[in-house]
Amino acid sequence: MEVDYIIVGQGIAGTMLSYYLLQQGNTVVVRDKYQPNSASYTASGIINPITGRRFVRTWMIESLMPFAENAYKTLEKELNIQIFQQTQVIDFHASTQMHLAFNSRLPEEKEYLSISYQNNQWNSAFNYPFGVGIISPVYLINLQKLLTAWRKKLQAQSLLLDTFFQLNHLQLFPESIQYKQIKAKAIIFCNGIQAAHLPYFNKLPFAPNKGEALLLNIPQLPRQFIYKQGISLVPWQDHLWWAGSSYEWSYNNHLPSETFRTKTEQQLQKWLLLPFEIKAHIAAERPATIERRPFVGLHPYFPQVGILNGLGTKGCSLAPFFANAFSKHLITREPLLPEISIHRFQKILKP
Repeated sequence: MEVDYIIVGQGIAGTMLSYYLLQQGNTVVVRDKYQPNSASYTASGIINPITGRRFVRTWMIESLMPFAENAYKTLEKELNIQIFQQTQVIDFHASTQMHLAFNSRLPEEKEYLSISYQNNQWNSAFNYPFGVGIISPVYLINLQKLLTAWRKKLQAQSLLLDTFFQLNHLQLFPESIQYKQIKAKAIIFCNGIQAAHLPYFNKLPFAPNKGEALLLNIPQLPRQFIYKQGISLVPWQDHLWWAGSSYEWSYNNHLPSETFRTKTEQQLQKWLLLPFEIKAHIAAERPATIERRPFVGLHPYFPQVGILNGLGTKGCSLAPFFANAFSKHLITREPLLPEISIHRFQKILKP
């Protein structure tokens, strides 16, 4: 079997890259062993234009948000699913300092930040002694529905191999690669933190972290918003709520921890005035990077091997834009942004 590209991984990065490559008339095979606890399947799906405790704009958000909106709405039509929702974050300030920080950013971020003139409307649902602000627009992507629908489409066209990648079966030739019985121009790794263990990319400055969330039943809470006070309450599939997330930089395993569950449950009991029930506890390892910029491109010394990875917590916003850019680069050699090209690590990637 011969194709243009083999893609390893069908999280949000592999999904978007395979989509754009197929749109451009390329042939692809996606190799991905289904793992429901992967980072993409357990992510909240939020695209938030404002980030951090200082309420600053997310990097490149002016370009990323409109591109993502168009991409997800196009996929909705193509796959006949509903995955895109425009919403707001109701930000209940956790302290006087956070209240002051939010208000200090209002004059500069009128496009995304505003204050609520009905501060009492959430009194029956939340405890918030330090006030409330609004972040809008915010997008919410149903990642689980998208990944499942795209996987089914790939399977229907015999373009998906539901197996683990095995490095010992990969052979590199001057202008092609061979993986088992499949020959291709290049193989591209979109397999999250697993790429950090490959000999081609193990020198890249990955900064993996562990994230956890609780899945809750809160029947009395209106589902048209995202609510935040340290943790976020995000409308989830099956009428549940996603409550999280943590950012653990030192951990012994990728499993849900009793420490997170206890801490989050105690925080919810102080903040949320409505009854809730914990239905599940999920955890995953995120492929973040030290620079907080993704790794995109063909290896400077092994150009038959590529990567689209390191999206961290911003996968929903970064994946469409940079998968499209990478697909164009592969076909036309259109330059990648220096901030994301792995050629910025040419020295450390030298064999």
